[in-house]
Amino acid sequence: MSIESHISELEKKHRALEKEIETELMHPNSDDAKVSTLKRKKLKIKDEMVRLKSPEPTLH
Repeated sequence: MSIESHISELEKKHRALEKEIETELMHPNSDDAKVSTLKRKKLKIKDEMVRLKSPEPTLH
């Protein structure tokens, strides 16, 4: 799997988690623990995308 396709898959997962979080928060009795878990997953995916998009450090 190329880096670009991996990033694309991560972006899809990130958007899906955002929708799931929004849906959960629309309910008056939303589960705070579930929302917190979803937000952590979303942040982990975002961190991975940033890591993959950043240029490789050069060794001198």
